[in-house]
Amino acid sequence: MKEICGLIKKDMLNLSSYKISLLVMFVCVLAIGGAGEEMWKYIPIVMTTMTGMIALSTFSYDELAKSDEYVLSLPVNKKEIVVEKYILVISMALIGGIIGFIITPIFAHILNNIRADNIINIDYNSLLFTTLGGLFGISLILVIQIPSIYKWGTEKGRIQMFILFFIIILLALGIAYLVTHNLGININIEAINVFFQRFGILIVVCLLTLMYYISYRISYKIFRNKKN
Repeated sequence: MKEICGLIKKDMLNLSSYKISLLVMFVCVLAIGGAGEEMWKYIPIVMTTMTGMIALSTFSYDELAKSDEYVLSLPVNKKEIVVEKYILVISMALIGGIIGFIITPIFAHILNNIRADNIINIDYNSLLFTTLGGLFGISLILVIQIPSIYKWGTEKGRIQMFILFFIIILLALGIAYLVTHNLGININIEAINVFFQRFGILIVVCLLTLMYYISYRISYKIFRNKKN
């Protein structure tokens, strides 16, 4: 665990160069949230996506500096390197989601006291599910992107990720079309909404855990078989 903490510290030092960029993006996010009555819903999504993608940029730092070769000369094994990356990426995405969830009602309260029109009414259930949706969305990208980077590197991995993600979306749309049209199955949207209101958090947590575990196993297998 000590070695993993050291690797996290190394990556956080690399990410410290993003301080100004983070501040600018944070201001932009708040500007988006104040642009319209319903725009506040997108604050947690943008925050989660932003922090998750910034954490992912540590792979570029490692590739440019060839730090994996240096790190492996230390008392750190490949499993710990991969585990650290997943801990960092998941933690950063969660932090982004939590910050987005907390600042949205605070920001709405401030705006409501400043202006008389376009009053923002926060629906906390909607805000929670928007935050979870943001976490799930960025996780879909990350669980594909990380193994792709370990397999092909940061540049090629990014291209492969977009290809795989596009294929997954096409398959999902194809299955949805098949179910609703060819098989004649009627989807009750209202029943689905009620179901997700009751079990949505549990479903998202279970899916995220499964997705990240499978992604980690693939990444570790790829990295373990790589020659130093």
